[in-house]
Amino acid sequence: MIDARSSPAAQAQQQQQITVPSSTSEINIEEIMQWIIDLRDPLKRETALLELSKKRDSVPDLPLWLWHSFGTISALLQEVVAIYPAIMPANLTAVQSNRVCNALALMQCVASHRDTRGPFLHAHIPLYLYPFLHTTKVSRSFEYLRLTSLGVIGALVKTEDKEQLLVVINFLLSTEIIPLCLRIMEQGTELSKTVATFILQKILLDDTGLLYICQTYERFSHVAMILGKMVLKLAREPSCRLLKHVVRCYSRLSDNPNMIFNLTLDARAQPGQTVKVRAQQALKQCLPDQLKDLTFKSLLREDPSTMNWLRQLLNNLDIDGTILHDEDLLPK
Repeated sequence: MIDARSSPAAQAQQQQQITVPSSTSEINIEEIMQWIIDLRDPLKRETALLELSKKRDSVPDLPLWLWHSFGTISALLQEVVAIYPAIMPANLTAVQSNRVCNALALMQCVASHRDTRGPFLHAHIPLYLYPFLHTTKVSRSFEYLRLTSLGVIGALVKTEDKEQLLVVINFLLSTEIIPLCLRIMEQGTELSKTVATFILQKILLDDTGLLYICQTYERFSHVAMILGKMVLKLAREPSCRLLKHVVRCYSRLSDNPNMIFNLTLDARAQPGQTVKVRAQQALKQCLPDQLKDLTFKSLLREDPSTMNWLRQLLNNLDIDGTILHDEDLLPK
């Protein structure tokens, strides 16, 4: 690992000890290191952010170099915090948005690496991005900012390491990420909705996340309501990718047949009385008809995996929908 604090001579010696992966054999390592050092210089930072963000997918060790080099993460945080005054009141320019999004792209790079994901989370760096997720202005600059911020959170949950994922989910559940994602799922563009729904899906797929969502009827019903609104919107503006995540979320909500809510009735009708409501029954009552009929037949024909999840959802809820009997969609 090259320490950006070292002298040029020491850095050259460290570079000689680096084993460059075959995938980066054509990457100029010395140039990459200089850009990392330039991040500490406010006059050179903008160019360094741009160049490093271009290389983030082609240099496997870049997350490690970014995290362990002196002052780099602080410089990225400075870029993030410097934008706060431009989002309230909302006067963010395209130039400002592009620059901070380059910084966020490098954060996403760090968040996606198994060796830097934990320290990144432990430092609570995702919390610095939440003000961006709170924004609602629909201009391109703000949408790009929200989408790139969501990408950092998406990178955190996109891991097959169960232990790391549990740490990530426990952290996210201690924050306001679920209501933020739900609002974007309801109001965002297709791309933002897709990433936000993916994050919710990853949380739901973990038992801890599912139990959290189903802990109260209010949480459960809010998630189900937003998913229902998305289905209605998808019927008008189809998206195969977004439908996949929505159906997967629904399917996961239907997975627990023993989940029961204690629902307090309207005090004016039955003062203080509570009734028990099964989660599956509540979900069955609010499931949109568009998931039972042939509304999404063309999309489901293109994506058999989504059809399989929908079939499981309807079976779990004991719903005999028309979609289950269409000859073109029957299991082969």
